[in-house]
Amino acid sequence: MDADACPVKEEITDISKVFGLKVIFIASNAHRKNTPEAGEWVYVDSSKEAADLYIMNHIKKGDLLVTQDIGLASIVLPKGVYAISPRGKEFREETISTALDFRYLSAKERRKGKFGKGPKPYTAEDRDRFVFTFKKILSNFAGNQ
Repeated sequence: MDADACPVKEEITDISKVFGLKVIFIASNAHRKNTPEAGEWVYVDSSKEAADLYIMNHIKKGDLLVTQDIGLASIVLPKGVYAISPRGKEFREETISTALDFRYLSAKERRKGKFGKGPKPYTAEDRDRFVFTFKKILSNFAGNQ
């Protein structure tokens, strides 16, 4: 779990307990908490991509990653990892290249000085969609064992 700035940590821990799954949060030292949520916490260097690099090097087939980073999702999907966003969007190998293309075009526009409105505020509907998708994936895991 890419824990830096993730709005659904509590939902992840609560739902994972129901399914009897271990949760590992990966966060930079800059996001260290005095009283972290339940689950195992791994803190990495505060450099820009340290959490992503840790995840890429430790995640394995069948794991479920929660991240808002499309680039990170695109790297772990070919490993047989499930990836979803905190808004409940399931990343899939067949559609990730389109998402990466849009990310590239947006970055290109920003370099030209054209800035959009930024991400939409996180809503209760986003949280509900996340919970639904997260439970659906974990239920599929349970059904395949």
